[in-house]
Amino acid sequence: MDPLVLARLQFAVTTVYHFLFVPLTLGLSILVATMETLYVRSGDETYKRMTKFWGQLFLINFAMGVATGIVQEFQFGMNWSEYSRFVGDVFGAPLAIEALLAFFMESTFLGVWVFGWEKLSSKVHLAAIWLVAIGSNLSALWILIANSFMHEPVGYAINQATGRAEMTDFVALVTNPHVWLQFPHVFASGITTAAMFVLGISAYHLARRTKESDLFRRSFRLAALYGSIGVLLVGGIGHAQGQHMVATQPMKMAAAEALWESEDPADLSLIAFFNERKQEDVWALRLPRMLSFMSYNSFEGEVRGIKDLQAQYEQEYGPGDYVPPVFLTFWSFRLMVGTGVAMVVLLLYALYLAQKGQLENKAWFLKLLTPALLLPYIANSCGWLLTELGRQPWIVFGLMKTADAVSPNVPAGTVLASLIGFAVVYGALIVVDVYLLAKYARRVETEESAEA
Repeated sequence: MDPLVLARLQFAVTTVYHFLFVPLTLGLSILVATMETLYVRSGDETYKRMTKFWGQLFLINFAMGVATGIVQEFQFGMNWSEYSRFVGDVFGAPLAIEALLAFFMESTFLGVWVFGWEKLSSKVHLAAIWLVAIGSNLSALWILIANSFMHEPVGYAINQATGRAEMTDFVALVTNPHVWLQFPHVFASGITTAAMFVLGISAYHLARRTKESDLFRRSFRLAALYGSIGVLLVGGIGHAQGQHMVATQPMKMAAAEALWESEDPADLSLIAFFNERKQEDVWALRLPRMLSFMSYNSFEGEVRGIKDLQAQYEQEYGPGDYVPPVFLTFWSFRLMVGTGVAMVVLLLYALYLAQKGQLENKAWFLKLLTPALLLPYIANSCGWLLTELGRQPWIVFGLMKTADAVSPNVPAGTVLASLIGFAVVYGALIVVDVYLLAKYARRVETEESAEA
């Protein structure tokens, strides 16, 4: 058993699981705050019931996100001590700010909001939930500032005496071009996730014509508009991210396209079957010149291939394998884009039906939307896999390889035992989470049945 493989698997399991909850927290906090804003401005009790209903589901998701997120930072010291030693001076600053500023702000005002109903004035209570939403998204920003350094290191110098990266320019770290593409993309993904979540549950109740149909009809309409904005932003920002990737991490783009040879102009691969070991296609369906267009907004332009980049990196960084896992990177990209396109269609059609007042006439569509709430979770997970796998073999691009970052004195058996422990505990947590969300999502219908 290789400690490196086990440590990477453990971090992948805990990170992907944690990120199931993060986008919903980011997007639903804003949506709940918007619902309460509508209540405070209009005095309409339906908006208050909407706020409480979706707010309760937000709390369940938030609690699970906190419980699973705490583990992440401990792993830096336990499994990745060489990484922490090398980059801790840079990486630690944004993480400390995230905890001391954003997370404390978010959790404090969430407590005020939960226990402040009927005790605070309506405007003060409303301010509390908006501060929760701001804190949640600030928390994501600071974490992504730290993560962006791993993709595009800036604002640092290598101390030759200690062999460590030390921060020299905090402003450069915060204004890293990578983060100002990555954060808007994650923010918009959160909006889309929350919208699909609300649409799916609202559709469930509308299809069953529960007594609170007005609550869910308004929720549906608001979520359809919110999600349509979010999913279009995701696509637009993702396009800009792809162009930045071609310039700064060309190997990741080459792997995402299984582009073995450099091409000018470059064709876009819709689907391909390939031999990764031999670095050649078996069969591929490609759109001529479209990869050049996506990369440069022009049908002309070279996109460098894996073989050329491998040769370049060997000259720059020395002998080694600089090709990320192409199969996983390629298919993660396609699953992310495919589910994103599906959400564009569903959200725009949902918005059309909501504006036309034809929701109840489309029972088939309402039934489709409930399982469709899983789509953003697939897209989010695949997006993170693409982001992190495509950077390999680097843990900090151009500075430190993942193989050099693992703790040297932690035996494989210890990592395996903790991996199994985390998998068991997280498996139990996801069962509890799904049970609680399903229970409270159906609660309106249950209460009505009891009254009947």
